[in-house]
Amino acid sequence: MDQITLTEHEDDTRPGTPDLRTVDCDPDFWYPVAWSHELKAGKTLATRYAGQPIALVRPTEGAVFALEDRCAHRQVPLSKGTVKGQSVQCCYHGWAYGRSGRCIDVPYLGKGKLPNGVRTYPCREEGGLIFVFPGDPALADSVPMPRLAHVGDPEYRTRQFGPRVACHYTFMHENLMDMNHQFLHRRQMGQIRARFLGQDRGENFVEARYSFARTDTHQPLAEALIFGRHRDLKGKEQPVEEVVTVRTEYPYQRLWIVDKDGDLMMDLWVAYVPQSADQRTSRAFGLLSVRRPKIPFLIDLIWPALAVFTNRIFEEDREVVELEQLAWDAQGGDRNREVFPVVNHLRALLTRCGRPGRNART
Repeated sequence: MDQITLTEHEDDTRPGTPDLRTVDCDPDFWYPVAWSHELKAGKTLATRYAGQPIALVRPTEGAVFALEDRCAHRQVPLSKGTVKGQSVQCCYHGWAYGRSGRCIDVPYLGKGKLPNGVRTYPCREEGGLIFVFPGDPALADSVPMPRLAHVGDPEYRTRQFGPRVACHYTFMHENLMDMNHQFLHRRQMGQIRARFLGQDRGENFVEARYSFARTDTHQPLAEALIFGRHRDLKGKEQPVEEVVTVRTEYPYQRLWIVDKDGDLMMDLWVAYVPQSADQRTSRAFGLLSVRRPKIPFLIDLIWPALAVFTNRIFEEDREVVELEQLAWDAQGGDRNREVFPVVNHLRALLTRCGRPGRNART
């Protein structure tokens, strides 16, 4: 087990390093911007990435495509328009735009007088999510899509969650990576203690491993299904029966749990997608896959309770990270004094892989 000492502290707030809360996401990755079920056939959907308005369009036939959500004429949102074949018509004057973003029809002009079109975004649909590539479109084909938990695997049942959070995306990465915050969830999970087992890191990832020990006798059923059945051993050290691994592989985050036999019990994939231009509001897109137990119908019976439990956990996390953002706003910068090496390595990763924001300060 790695020992946590202050000599391992890697300070990413040294002079010349930008405030982490002003570091933008690197746009040259695939980011989810909507759930597939949110966009019906023959309809449009307004969404955004870091202040960029995006109109998703699903023709009655063919794949989804994504355009800048502004008509080139009067800047009215194309998401208010009408889908016609493989194009979308602006609701104002009927200007039509195809998949390429090119204007293909202005009803009152001749075909030889068509104006310029709008920006198009590379777009893909996988795992019940609609992704766009908001960066350099020339890079899109060379950047791999993320692995999305166990969507579609019959051995697992997967739930979706996608709440909006009023904080910079980096707070969310820190929250999940640092399992020492389980004290926050004592009302939902009882008294448990995280034990740090070790870490790994590379150019584009940071990973931490934990186990959990119960320090009281009460364990909620939903928590036992996720983290395993733990009991108070009355002062004795809890054996390591499950290992929880948290990994930020930029820009995504994953948490998975394996039992003592090495079998995968749970797999969580999540992306924190900035919504506002200053990236201080985010939308989380998460996929939580839980292995089906030996009794086939058992997971269907407990699924509603599991959903309630995980929602309550996330609500507690959401409240506290939004409080962190409010503190940043009030103090005019990041005054965090982090002593956990894994989190400092994570902060350095997010700074290194991100882009300087428009309001970056050094």
